[in-house]
Amino acid sequence: MASSTTAKILGFTRIKPFPDSPKSAAELSLPLTFFDIYWFKLPPVERLFFYQLNNSTPAYFNSVTLPKLKHSLSLTLLHYLPLAGNLKWPSTSPKPIILYTPDDGVSLTVAESAADFNLLSSNGIYEAVELHPLKPALVTSDDSASTIALQITLFPNMGFCIGITAHHAVLDGKTTTSFMKSWAYLCNQGYTENSPLPPELTPFLDRSVIQDVTGLDLDMLYLNQWLASVGSDSDTKDKSLKILPNEGEAPNLVRATFNISPEDFKKMRERVLATLSDSSKQLHLSTFVLTFAYVTSCIVKARGGERDRTVWIGFTANCRARLDPPVPENYFGNCNTVFTDLSKARDFMDENGFAFAAKRVSNMVKRLIDKGVFDGAEEKLKPVFDVGKEPAGSVQVITVAGSPRFDVYGSDFGWGRPWKVEVVSIDKNEAISMAESRGGSRGVEVGLALKKHEMERFSSMFLKDV
Repeated sequence: MASSTTAKILGFTRIKPFPDSPKSAAELSLPLTFFDIYWFKLPPVERLFFYQLNNSTPAYFNSVTLPKLKHSLSLTLLHYLPLAGNLKWPSTSPKPIILYTPDDGVSLTVAESAADFNLLSSNGIYEAVELHPLKPALVTSDDSASTIALQITLFPNMGFCIGITAHHAVLDGKTTTSFMKSWAYLCNQGYTENSPLPPELTPFLDRSVIQDVTGLDLDMLYLNQWLASVGSDSDTKDKSLKILPNEGEAPNLVRATFNISPEDFKKMRERVLATLSDSSKQLHLSTFVLTFAYVTSCIVKARGGERDRTVWIGFTANCRARLDPPVPENYFGNCNTVFTDLSKARDFMDENGFAFAAKRVSNMVKRLIDKGVFDGAEEKLKPVFDVGKEPAGSVQVITVAGSPRFDVYGSDFGWGRPWKVEVVSIDKNEAISMAESRGGSRGVEVGLALKKHEMERFSSMFLKDV
């Protein structure tokens, strides 16, 4: 199914770090850590930030909005030089590096769309492919890979959308959000070349703070596992920087967003605890655990079908504060670890399916808390490869993109907070998205991409039983 509305491309440009600055004139390289290499071949993360702007006529957009966004982007790249560079693999290096050289820059697509801005920036149900014209393509080849790509799309007299596609081996969701907030900060403040960023937004580029304490040489272990996994592809060079295609993309999906309020969480927690004996009530029932567990149980029920199928769930945890010593929260790059779990669909579909899911997710979180970041580190990639070998549809995969702690709605470029933030890539990798509720209610916003009949079932049961 193709999108009914395509974006009209107005132009392509490359935005370089602000010229005539000592920073932009010097080459910079960063090694990849084991946290980065875990994501080496996985598809990029695609986000859209919708901004409502009623006076966004083409004339105003081209004379005011777009020049301001371009100028502030150039200033922001002075602080985020790695994002202006590319992923490279020098012949003398055992692993890829991030390399910025003078004259490098970020690919920026400028487009205009006649799509329904109000629908695409709403919580309502619409076809997932309607968002695809708004996201930029990440350019990768055997020899080079862009770190990010950007697209700014005008919706005349309605607003605009900023799309960012991020190479996951270069930056995680925390860093991506910090970059967007930094860009918004400099755009909003109207600063010039020497403008500083607040300390919390100034990227920390020192890779020496990431230490592999396992003695396993995890970066090379993960890299060799990746190379072995794609080694049967005769078109893939040993040192190719191409990412894996999204072969699992499902057709005919629809999207919708659901909100869970603090009052809902209170009811959820009480419901889970009511199913447990006193001796087993030591669960970690955070808002994240309750959200992931409840949404997972609803998704499995909405799909229905074979009760004996395997359900593979997983989430990514920010490790910055969990390392010893802790890594600064403004650390640039990946600093996360993944936890996964396997169960049978019937366990989620039974009457106490939500409580079952809560126990499983709680155990995953408690494993992180009790055993630390490096527990089972050498086996972290194995589930990714194992799932990829299973026949299509035999395993239901449910993972999480984003976090309610990223403050994605904090990126105000001077025209107000985002009207909506979407993670487009969840319709390619069987994930749900999580973010803080836009209204500041301490709730959680969940984005889904499901088949239409599954979305209808999900919507009909969501929060009806808590």
